[in-house]
Amino acid sequence: MNGKAMMKGKRMLIMALILVMGMLSACTSDSSSGDGKEEGKKKSGGADGEIAGELEIQYFVGGYGDGWWKSVIEGFKEKYPNVEIVEHAGPDINTEMKTRWISNNPPDVVYIDGNGSSETQMISDGQLMDLSDWAKALKLEDGSPLLESFISPAEELDGGAIYTLPLVFDTWGVWYDNAWFQEKGWEAPKDFDSWLASMKQIKKDTGIAPFITTGQYPQYFQRGVLNPAFAAAGGEELLNDLSDGVVEAWESEEVMEVMKKVEAMVDAGMVDKGFAARSHTQTQMNFIMHENAYIPVGFWLPTEMKADTPEDFEYGFMPTPMNDDGDAMALVPDIRPVAIAKEAENPEAAKAFVEYLFTEENAQKFAESTGAIMNLKNVDLSKNEQVPEFLKGINDMINNPGSIEIYNRNTPEGKDQKISIEMTDELHVQIVELLMGRIDAEKFVQTMRDKAKELRN
Repeated sequence: MNGKAMMKGKRMLIMALILVMGMLSACTSDSSSGDGKEEGKKKSGGADGEIAGELEIQYFVGGYGDGWWKSVIEGFKEKYPNVEIVEHAGPDINTEMKTRWISNNPPDVVYIDGNGSSETQMISDGQLMDLSDWAKALKLEDGSPLLESFISPAEELDGGAIYTLPLVFDTWGVWYDNAWFQEKGWEAPKDFDSWLASMKQIKKDTGIAPFITTGQYPQYFQRGVLNPAFAAAGGEELLNDLSDGVVEAWESEEVMEVMKKVEAMVDAGMVDKGFAARSHTQTQMNFIMHENAYIPVGFWLPTEMKADTPEDFEYGFMPTPMNDDGDAMALVPDIRPVAIAKEAENPEAAKAFVEYLFTEENAQKFAESTGAIMNLKNVDLSKNEQVPEFLKGINDMINNPGSIEIYNRNTPEGKDQKISIEMTDELHVQIVELLMGRIDAEKFVQTMRDKAKELRN
């Protein structure tokens, strides 16, 4: 090749490189399609602290649907018209967004809920912003501090750091058909003795096994029955120590008393023998068809079963009555939090959005749309005709101290985190064994105590 030809070749190579670079640049600029599938993002905030630019939000869509999020986003856009919101949402969004978080290119705001999400893991991995100072200064419309307005408080870790704000107050309890109970003259129980008596009466009147839960997902029984029972028997300390595998907790009299109550339900034939093979939706279908009378599920049950629920069915909910006569009923919240990414590219807009979530108007809309409760005290749902009656009763119950006690399950830290996971796995195995009648209360407790000893040693 002569010199002229070589120069021509170099020019063509340079032009080709410029063309490729231009194509790559164009691909990057156009990547924010807003359909939740883009890999990159391009942002800009407003001048002089103006809330503006692009804001990416990730939220899981499950039993609560996405209607409330759509409504909130529209309201926020009216208040801050210079913010362009990109939504990443869906039932598998936590999995779909995983590579964004791993590559330190996360969305700005994340609602932590659903499969594939773990608040504990995200905090442990340093993915979430420390909100402590900012959150302490936030106030509601009536001037009350936000942190003092939660039903279940924001969790403080590492000596006081706040990484998430508790948005959704979900909790587990026992459901029944209030209309059916009134027709038959059955009363909703308030403690374990009256619950067992109620189940025996229902079995006598109908011939059905009154209690059903899903054997495929033993966490329904754990969260819906055992956790409130442990909390009612020994308070928050016992509840957390058991989950964290503290050996002395598993050796306590309170634990044996709780497991003896479960054994009594099994021995009296109150548990549907087909539970072990059934999924949560199968058991819920059995429940609304009156093949059973009691089922432990979270607040989402009426929304999830809305399409199949008979017209004359009236959802009734109560804290699981595993408490002794005279003691308060126990609720253990299952909080769904919201957070801001540590690597958020538009933190000012993210903070404005999170602050905007916690308003009376949005709390009312949340109850209307989801059939659940936002984690704010003193939200009066009684006059809202769009809110289902069962939820008004629950809201009154939660906001009236004395009738129930609320106990919080703390996020385990350090070594306790791994132990808690293994204890939970073992607990799920033993729950099925006990409800099947293959082991008794003593064997259940012994197995869990031995597992705690093994993990602690």
